[in-house]
Amino acid sequence: MKTRKRMLAIFVMFCLVGVGIFSSSVTVQAKKITSMRQVEKLALKKVKNGVITEVSKDYEKGMLVYEIELRKGTKEYDLTYRASDGKLISYGWDELKVDRRSKKKVMSQSKVKKLAKKKVKGAKITELKRKRDNGVIVYQIKLKKGNTKYKLEYHARTGKLLEYEWEMIFKPSKKAPTYIGHEKAKKIALKKVPGAAVLKVEFDIDDGVPVYEVELIRKSYEYEIEIHAKTGKILNFEKKYLDYDDYDDDYDDWE
Repeated sequence: MKTRKRMLAIFVMFCLVGVGIFSSSVTVQAKKITSMRQVEKLALKKVKNGVITEVSKDYEKGMLVYEIELRKGTKEYDLTYRASDGKLISYGWDELKVDRRSKKKVMSQSKVKKLAKKKVKGAKITELKRKRDNGVIVYQIKLKKGNTKYKLEYHARTGKLLEYEWEMIFKPSKKAPTYIGHEKAKKIALKKVPGAAVLKVEFDIDDGVPVYEVELIRKSYEYEIEIHAKTGKILNFEKKYLDYDDYDDDYDDWE
């Protein structure tokens, strides 16, 4: 009887271990990002009630990443997620509502240092400079804490935080491929179609070839350009007439 109970206990233990292993593997797999929809859900969880304005996929420092932009209230947000595990590796926002009429005395550097250290506790200041941004005097301060670097921008007169961003520091893999990047691909596309508005830039692997797919619009035409992610060479170019009756949006601004 004791032997039977012991065997039953061992059997139950193995079942529980098996279930645990299975659950663990499912959890890990579920974190991987494979679609735009997944990254949208993550971003909306981070920035609740935000409005998504752009989502793109890119390859940075040997990592496939998803970049997403949102807007909420008077702030614009930029988030970057690592595709392999869904980890948020950079986060930032810009304040769009800026007091340009303040006549208060410009803060001292020591005051802005205190504000920054209070915002990012335990961080080390690596750079501090005063500049004029769109007619407003601001302090830009950079900090580092562990494997994360920060950049903050304060209104020099009011002390209001106008920009906040952090980014994890990664050493690019020596084996990682070198790609031209999201912004360079956009510039190449705009050189091909001057004056166009860029709708989307997305990194992809097409039949084993790394490419940037760029969608643009100019006047009555939509363009799709495929650019080699390593060389910057245009591999495919398509131009098609837009039938505005098929859309509900107002295209007058694009004329």
